[in-house]
Amino acid sequence: MQNPKTILITGASSGIGEALAHHYAKSGVTLVLTGRNPERLTRVEMTCRERGATVITRTIDVGDEIAMADWIAEIDAQTPLDLVIANAGISGGASGGLDTATREIFRINVEGTFNTVHPALTAMRSRRRGQIALVSSLAGYIGMPSAPGYGASKAAVRSYGEALRGRYAAAGIEVSIISPGFIVSGITEKNKFPMPFLMKADKAAGIIARGLARNKSRIAFPWPMYAAIRLAAMLPVFVTEKLFGRLPAKD
Repeated sequence: MQNPKTILITGASSGIGEALAHHYAKSGVTLVLTGRNPERLTRVEMTCRERGATVITRTIDVGDEIAMADWIAEIDAQTPLDLVIANAGISGGASGGLDTATREIFRINVEGTFNTVHPALTAMRSRRRGQIALVSSLAGYIGMPSAPGYGASKAAVRSYGEALRGRYAAAGIEVSIISPGFIVSGITEKNKFPMPFLMKADKAAGIIARGLARNKSRIAFPWPMYAAIRLAAMLPVFVTEKLFGRLPAKD
């Protein structure tokens, strides 16, 4: 999928989603964008149109299975999807304590990914062509007590994406898992602790787009942080408990 012509991106009103929309926006490309904030989504739409892209937007809850399935089927019937990026996600923010917050995180991050990927797979399988990207996180490689719900949700997305890649390769569908570190976004701006290798969203979008063009199975970055996380995952549990137990909790 070197030059996708129709690209769907969820969570496109800010952060990595917005940066990816800007990156792909050019003449001859149709961008299908959704996000939770209609004002920000409209601004992204205007910028992408100025760059020559055809843009279709919808403010929709990715956690709504029926609404997402109907919308994606409608879009695909108009203009077959080449690339679908399941990017929408939250890190917390739900009131009511750990249980309520975790359930909402899973509803958006995991069920929202299902609701994006499954309708796209249905359409792509019929024509034996397409590419799907699932946005996980480096936090999905190891359980961190500072963000149990977020990390667990991203671990589920990563594992599911890796399984889908193997399952649908013979059907002509490419699947990649994107695992960023700290990216300048609405999620990270709430963090009150140092964030090593904090990266701007436009730089992250370039890394992701190059990885997708190469059909990489894992697009994990920045590499020093990825290497450190993978190394930490191999350490004895009592060591990682001491290391990560000192991290401040995410809001």
